[in-house]
Amino acid sequence: MTRGTWGRIVCLFLLSSAALLVFGDDRHSARKARPDPVNLRVDTGLVLVPVSVTDLVNHPVTGLTKENFRVFDNSIEHTVLSVAREDAPMAIAVVFDTSASMSRKLAKSRAAIAELLRSANPEDEFCLVEFNDRVEVAQSWTEDTGAILDRLRSAAPRGRTALLDAIATGLRELKRSAKPRKALVILSDGGDNRSRQTEREIRSTIEESDALIYAMGIFETSGTHLAPEEIDGPRLLNDLSEASGGRLFTVANLRELPAIAAQIGVELHNQYILAYAAGAMIADGKHHRVKVKVVPPPGSAALRADWRTGYRVPARPPVSLSESSPR
Repeated sequence: MTRGTWGRIVCLFLLSSAALLVFGDDRHSARKARPDPVNLRVDTGLVLVPVSVTDLVNHPVTGLTKENFRVFDNSIEHTVLSVAREDAPMAIAVVFDTSASMSRKLAKSRAAIAELLRSANPEDEFCLVEFNDRVEVAQSWTEDTGAILDRLRSAAPRGRTALLDAIATGLRELKRSAKPRKALVILSDGGDNRSRQTEREIRSTIEESDALIYAMGIFETSGTHLAPEEIDGPRLLNDLSEASGGRLFTVANLRELPAIAAQIGVELHNQYILAYAAGAMIADGKHHRVKVKVVPPPGSAALRADWRTGYRVPARPPVSLSESSPR
């Protein structure tokens, strides 16, 4: 579980008897009528953590209960209040490398995306971001998976690799979707050598996003001809994926690509949601580190848990409502 950072913090709820603030989306809020007079402070947190659990051969594990999980927030263990399974409709942005170096890899890469789409639920939606020297939203949001495949058939490899810019575009497109769950799936064969965005900027965007990032990396691992950005490619995609709560799949053989994409599709739709009370906290913008341990059922082999390693409490002033006495 040292690499486990799968899933994301879906949302952070601050609850009180007089108000409910939901942030992460910030589009919904509800308040009860104010008493006369009243001072209200919202300071109780409930954190929901999506977690993926797989066995030693990467098959999703189902049937676990709250007794099978331990959760730590800033190194303090918290009681898991409930565990639920989640398979709500998803928005998935496919970020597809069409740089010149992808020429001989395009056929298997298209087949891989076809397998990913085949695993979709009927209410899932997809968009396609293609990138080389430039980044293009080749297909806007659609539930028609055939439209994505049609656009991929016309992809022509050329130019260099604006990977970070493409990730930024994909995350921006995800914000346009109303689906409750969001993911970015990247297929690329190299590091970045063309972007205007920096890794630090992208990491900051990821920390503020609720999107998972999965990456399939078709890397050359040896050879004196490799440029520094190509050598750094696996590290870059691994770090960004893990920062989001997802992970990188390194592709050693092109024939493995479709199976890996299918596995990503299955994992996207098989998650546990752990709920725990984080206690009193002031919305001061601080980062909280999260760690999840999975306790296998008696007689079971070791299990792997993947989750997002942390979340940031949005910086908000205390909520205070007051009324002056009537004259």
